[in-house]
Amino acid sequence: MKSPFLLRRRSFLSGGAAMVAASTVNAAAPMLGPSISTHRRFQLGAFEVTTILSATQTINNDPQSIFGLNVGKDEFAQVSADNNLPSDKFQMFYTPTVVNTGAELILFDTGTSASGTVAALESAGYTADQIDKVVLTHFHGDHISGLDTDGERTFSNAEVICGALEFEDWDFSGNEGFETHIRPLEDELNMLDVGQDVATGVTAIAAHGHTVGHLGFMLESEGKNLFIGGDFANHYVWSLAHPDWEVRFDRDREMAAKTRRELLDMLATDKMAFVGYHMPWPGVGYVEKRGDGFQYVPASYQLML
Repeated sequence: MKSPFLLRRRSFLSGGAAMVAASTVNAAAPMLGPSISTHRRFQLGAFEVTTILSATQTINNDPQSIFGLNVGKDEFAQVSADNNLPSDKFQMFYTPTVVNTGAELILFDTGTSASGTVAALESAGYTADQIDKVVLTHFHGDHISGLDTDGERTFSNAEVICGALEFEDWDFSGNEGFETHIRPLEDELNMLDVGQDVATGVTAIAAHGHTVGHLGFMLESEGKNLFIGGDFANHYVWSLAHPDWEVRFDRDREMAAKTRRELLDMLATDKMAFVGYHMPWPGVGYVEKRGDGFQYVPASYQLML
């Protein structure tokens, strides 16, 4: 008489073979590749805030050609390894922000191209002609290139707002991006100074150093605050954990480091969320003090409550 165990085992093996055959058939579904959302929306008091992903790209060269210019290669590599980051490439994100105040729709920075920003806007439920105001933190190309395409304005109904000091510094620079995207708007730009309001509850804050007139913007609604930081800090580890590390694209590196430390300290002390233009998508997080530097804490569900 055959052992019941042997019968059960044979039955299991034959059933397993059938499952393998079935799974082989079902495995015909194609690989779809990585995916990423292009907007995130949350409430801030009476405001509605949406971050949009204009673009993201892998930078396949030495990150230390941009970050940590004033430290040795071994130190940079060790800090990267300690944070599970490769030291031979990195990912860059470009994240404009849309704020609906209830009275106006305001776009902060315009991305690397009109097409990328408009596509992200549309995925978030907006159209370019709905934008009432475009606010520029500064004039680097990845913030102003979405203003137009071949001279045709992207946000045809929008007032364009920038810092007066920023315009003054770039006015005689001969910079191609400035001449292409900003110069044609010169007569209609609304220029503001630190402390002035873009709208009720939206105030310009000094964040100088990355560029001479770089601005951040403080949002306040019903006792809730959010800081739109632009490029005051450009990497969640190499800029936050080590705010004194020099960055290639900072115009005044000493001033930029001072600004980073002051603003990061403010955010950590006040436990205030911020949007960082180049922070890991969706670009919203908090700051905690850690040793002589800071730690980036991505927002989870705090802004849903």
